[in-house]
Amino acid sequence: MKKTSLFVLLLFASFLAASAQENNDFYDNTPVKNLAGTLSVEVLGEVANPGPVDLASLPRHSLIVREARTGKEGLAFVGSYRYDGASLFDILKEKVVAKGNEAEFRSVIDLLVAVENAQGDKVVLSWGEIYYPTALHRILIADRVSPIIPSETKENWPLPGAMRLVCGNDLISERVLEAPTRITVFSAPVHPAGRKGRTPLFSPGIQVIGADGRASAFQGIAAKAERRVFPAVFYGRGKGFHGIQRFNGALLAEALKGFVTLDPEALRRGYLVAASVDGYRIAMSFSELFNRNDQAEFLLVDRGKSADGGRYAIFPAPDFFSDRAVKAVSHVYLLSL
Repeated sequence: MKKTSLFVLLLFASFLAASAQENNDFYDNTPVKNLAGTLSVEVLGEVANPGPVDLASLPRHSLIVREARTGKEGLAFVGSYRYDGASLFDILKEKVVAKGNEAEFRSVIDLLVAVENAQGDKVVLSWGEIYYPTALHRILIADRVSPIIPSETKENWPLPGAMRLVCGNDLISERVLEAPTRITVFSAPVHPAGRKGRTPLFSPGIQVIGADGRASAFQGIAAKAERRVFPAVFYGRGKGFHGIQRFNGALLAEALKGFVTLDPEALRRGYLVAASVDGYRIAMSFSELFNRNDQAEFLLVDRGKSADGGRYAIFPAPDFFSDRAVKAVSHVYLLSL
């Protein structure tokens, strides 16, 4: 009996040891590498309390990504990783916004964020993609990384050496930025001539303004454009519940793709501002509009030739709040850092 009991105990101990090494988390089974760099970043621009932020003092978040980049021969897969670090949400959380254009437009939805390193490399994000999405903390400054290795092929991926900005919703990882040191908050530098309180709220069409200032008329949603219907519990940050609605339209990215050249530089630095005839405006980075991996898209809705709030409106499906929904869109400005 004693020998049998000892054998059972050894067998059970062996089982526990094996179980401790295997669980249902596919993303923690490889060694973690600490990335080189300083756990501090400086925040500047349109904030009342600029200065350094200690990343080590902030909550840690994890992000899993599949990285692909544009190379000499086109798109190339880089690897699959889990990153750990501080989110831009938390980094900017205590930085009180002091908008330079507050007298003209008080809302934060036209704010943008430039992240740069000591070499002068920059990427742009919108305030909306940091603070408004239904899935928060998807943009990190990572200080640790581990590869996600396929269980059958055992392929491994090269690991970066330095801390980096990682944007979890990007399809092509052009906004990876090595060793970020500075974050600058700024209002979109456009001044639409709209009049608040305009009735009826209607614009017959959209003028697309390029970075060179040239205007092109938007010709409307193509008849062959794929339509999407997004049901939504429409909820604003200020006024709360706006009803359960269905938004029927075409992808805004598809509607605007003829006006932009989506090269790596544009995905890193490009952004746009969509403005209404009443001066309401929103900012979006090119990557959050044209380079998504989550199929959470912005819709361009055609409300007809005489509808209040028409003709064109934008519905922000990625967002928790409805604040980046714009009616009577009259201008779209295409800009870059």
